Amino acid sequence: MRCSFKTFSLAMAGALAVLALPAAHAAATLAGFASMPADTFAPGPTSGQFASSANGRSLPLVDKQPVQGFSAVLPGPVAGTFLVMPDNGFGAKTNSPDTLLRLYAVQPDFRSWGGKGLTGSGTVLPVDRETGDKLTAFDKRSYVTLNDADHRLGFPIVAEGAFYPYAGSGPGSADIPVDDAITKRRLLTGADLDIESVRVDRRGHLWFGDELGPFLLQTNAKGKVLRAEVPMPGVQSPDNPHLNGATPNLGRSRGFEGMAIDAAGQHLFTLLEGTVTGDPAGSLRINRFDIRAGAYTGQQWLYKLAPQGTNIGDMTAVNEHQFLVIERNGTEMPRFKRIYLIDLNVVDADGFVSKTEVVDLMDVADPHDLNQDGQTSFTFPFVTIEDVLVLDAHTLLVINDNNYPGSSRVDGEPDPTEFLRLSLDVALPVDDETPLR
Repeated sequence: MRCSFKTFSLAMAGALAVLALPAAHAAATLAGFASMPADTFAPGPTSGQFASSANGRSLPLVDKQPVQGFSAVLPGPVAGTFLVMPDNGFGAKTNSPDTLLRLYAVQPDFRSWGGKGLTGSGTVLPVDRETGDKLTAFDKRSYVTLNDADHRLGFPIVAEGAFYPYAGSGPGSADIPVDDAITKRRLLTGADLDIESVRVDRRGHLWFGDELGPFLLQTNAKGKVLRAEVPMPGVQSPDNPHLNGATPNLGRSRGFEGMAIDAAGQHLFTLLEGTVTGDPAGSLRINRFDIRAGAYTGQQWLYKLAPQGTNIGDMTAVNEHQFLVIERNGTEMPRFKRIYLIDLNVVDADGFVSKTEVVDLMDVADPHDLNQDGQTSFTFPFVTIEDVLVLDAHTLLVINDNNYPGSSRVDGEPDPTEFLRLSLDVALPVDDETPLR
């Protein structure tokens, strides 16, 4: 996994602090478009035995795992490639015990305007996770699967049981044996953790943000868990395995949807998706975590949802104190899907960080009709949009989570996964030495 870890210049950070985007959002143009079909699969144990069929797609997927539901993105092994992370599978702890937690390496062949015409196929290709070489299909070279081979986690996992912990939907399937591959390799599933964010530290270790605890999870570059899960002090969801009769104070599936890392690869910034009981309405906690100390620092900020916003989708660093956050609603009309720049150094009297709109994803220029819908304007109305990566000061990568097979913009068809390369007409305050991870 190729990453550079140069230390961010504090002098440069001070200079960048004076830069700000205007109050109105900057104009965004669709500069590249690629789409991955909903029915994209990889080898693995049979999945979907506990989920519902939808949109003309019948479950389970025999000897297959869905390459779907991307909730985080990292730079890949070579330029133009990316590591994308599905979440827990089919959306809930109870319907995903047979879905593996993975990262997939991909290369979008963006359809773009070449000056004289369109270039690129608009497809998304699997690549080797180590070399970036193109592959003809997703196989074991293209993905990393999370595992607890060294028994580090402090709670029982699916791999330790003889049967999956929930009843299946097939005929006579009250007890379904756990797949041998899961048992023997202690592979982690969507009933163990609901991973929604991932970052790489200075040692090349992966840190995942989970929603069931919420927990932080550390693995090596190959996905092996290195230490016990790290809880968030004073915060527990209803799915926390250590609840022990305590009253949860965070809603189900409202954990670490967003998580950023600093330029030195030493501190994580975790952003909850839900409001902790007792906090101001519509507020989401941001906490700083010291990777070397293995503990939260006690520093905390509050993010304020817009009146139309119901959830955040991702958080990624722009520089040492400014971050991008995706904010959205669900299926409510009008659709609300936006990206904001927040600044931890600018906080109001109530403790809320400043936020400035960067992109309205429902109002993107598409002068060359890159998605080929016959329009010169582009909207991104998917229910969940959970991936943003800064490619350079003027360019963002944005990807949706398609919630396979349940979400559908077209009746009877599950949503595809779309990769957008967005060009901004106002530069973000990105330092050239800040690693993008």
